[in-house]
Amino acid sequence: MRRTRRTAAVAVTAALLAGCAGGPGGGGGKISDGKVVLAVLNDQSAIYADLSGKSSIEAVKMAVADYRAKYGGKAVAKKIDVISADHQNKPDIANTKAQELYDRQRADVILDVPASSAALAVANVAKSKKKIFMDIGAATTALEGQQCNKYTFHYGYNTHMLAHTGDAVTKDGRKNWYLVYPDYAFGQDMQKSFNAAITGAGGKIIKADPTPFPNDNFSTFLLKAPGLRPKPDVLGGMQAGGDLVNLVKQYNEYKLRDKGIDLAVGLMFITDIHSLGPDALAGTKFSDAWYWNGSPDNRAWADRFQAKTGKRPSFAHAANYSAATQYLEAVQQGGTDKSDAVVQRLEGKKFNDVFAKNATIRAEDHLLLHDSYLAQVKPSNEVKEPWDYEKILKTIPAAEAFQAADPACKL
Repeated sequence: MRRTRRTAAVAVTAALLAGCAGGPGGGGGKISDGKVVLAVLNDQSAIYADLSGKSSIEAVKMAVADYRAKYGGKAVAKKIDVISADHQNKPDIANTKAQELYDRQRADVILDVPASSAALAVANVAKSKKKIFMDIGAATTALEGQQCNKYTFHYGYNTHMLAHTGDAVTKDGRKNWYLVYPDYAFGQDMQKSFNAAITGAGGKIIKADPTPFPNDNFSTFLLKAPGLRPKPDVLGGMQAGGDLVNLVKQYNEYKLRDKGIDLAVGLMFITDIHSLGPDALAGTKFSDAWYWNGSPDNRAWADRFQAKTGKRPSFAHAANYSAATQYLEAVQQGGTDKSDAVVQRLEGKKFNDVFAKNATIRAEDHLLLHDSYLAQVKPSNEVKEPWDYEKILKTIPAAEAFQAADPACKL
């Protein structure tokens, strides 16, 4: 009897250990609260609502549906909830909402968070709570620099990648720049990155002016441009979303192009071009992280997205889908949604998906490296179908698109 009981006990222990191993299809694993909770925290009512907003929630739901279809009964995450909150682009609200999502709504990961000041606030919350944060919407390099942390991943783009525009336009011969940038973390980082790219290509910053954020009137800055000495060849607009739309409208209203001052845009989304119409931006070059019509795979996913939202996706929408997908893959492979285990699975991961080509999540700083693109806005007479606004001029390989790891980052 003693031998039988001992044998049975060993068998039960072995079974429990096997269940805890929880690899893909193992039927075990440890999922907190019995479900995985994906939270989308972003601007759902103001200047960044169109480029990301509620449509990013749909993109994340698409990732969940694809995960379920791929793994079926072998899915480690049997129940998955997608929740959301609006941070209104304010760091204090982002801080509060992030704490509520992690603590009260039991979010396992927060996704998106445009506005760099808001993203940095959420990164601090993620660090203190030891919960995953995958930022898509913010561009500041501080997320993988001095303010990096073990639980934050910078996923999509950053100001260094965007500044390839400054290099390209300067090498085209437009060497004297007037920069206008929003006066918060994103704009300040953009000004630094573009300054380095422009001067590195032999150009010169004639003047750089901070502008209020958000802002609907740029007349003070635009009317100043023709009187600067030397006269700038190009106005570098570092705004984004609704602010960029206002800037471009006023640039055209004041006919600065006719006065010999071309326009370069630091950050452009397909939704911005759609709002303005392609002729308002025709010929403008910019760096893009992804384009919906850039490949058959991109277009196929964009068709699915459009069926759900009624519009073509921006790169932020595609990146949210990708980040949610890679998070769920890490849960599946590790058999758990425990943060440390997910971090371990994501660090150093190499992959290709509909958004990220030749991608690596760099282990040293959690920055996603992937191919990016130099694009140009088509004039309306070259647009063959709705939303077909971009001409891809060049692919910038992942190794060139992003900066080297910052030694200041200590995960």
